[in-house]
Amino acid sequence: MSTTHFGFETVDEGDKARRVRGVFDSVAPKYDLMNDLMSAGLHRAWKAYTVMVADVRPGMSVLDIAGGTGDLAMAFAPKVGPLGTVVHTDINAAMLSEGRNRLLDAGLVLPTTVCDAESLPFPDARFDRITVAFGLRNMTRKDRALVEMNRVLKPGGKLLVLEFSKVAKPLEKLYDWYSFEVLPRLGRWVAQDEASYRYLAESIRMHPDQEALKTLMQQGGFGHVDYHNLTGGMVALHVGIKC
Repeated sequence: MSTTHFGFETVDEGDKARRVRGVFDSVAPKYDLMNDLMSAGLHRAWKAYTVMVADVRPGMSVLDIAGGTGDLAMAFAPKVGPLGTVVHTDINAAMLSEGRNRLLDAGLVLPTTVCDAESLPFPDARFDRITVAFGLRNMTRKDRALVEMNRVLKPGGKLLVLEFSKVAKPLEKLYDWYSFEVLPRLGRWVAQDEASYRYLAESIRMHPDQEALKTLMQQGGFGHVDYHNLTGGMVALHVGIKC
């Protein structure tokens, strides 16, 4: 049986999705608060930059994968206007429910569906833009998911992957201390869940670095791929264009 990683642990491929689902079932109610605390609010700037680079215009169709509590979907909805579409998806029903409630509270009724990025329930060449913010690293078969994203993009469409990445060398020791000492304690104190936030720290270390993810996206069919390092490489925004 094929294996993959769940944080630093090696697990059967078929078991990873279940265990990731357990993590996000646990953290969903405190997800937004923890994001603000963990990043000192920087996640808002990273997402705002992603929205700017996406260059979404009226009438476009946007697919937000691993959309969670709906930050990007909420930002894109007014940009596509009444003739456009933003589809808000996540593999985790608890996260999607939190996001749907936030969107409704903001007066937005968007198509919302539970789906697996490795097998997207959409036709070929359906979307102008696809975004994945802090979700790719949790996918079991990233290569398969990227091929699927390429399939449902229109020619000339953009995939934007916002994800934790390899931090600049001078920041490594401080970042490791924060990730493995401070972050799990925050999880215990605020979300009453230390283990899930330890997994999140480990999953960042197991995710492909900037150049490796660029190569993976190129292998997935994207003709042009570039990336933008943010906050010293703590986060990178990869942009792939479908030929």
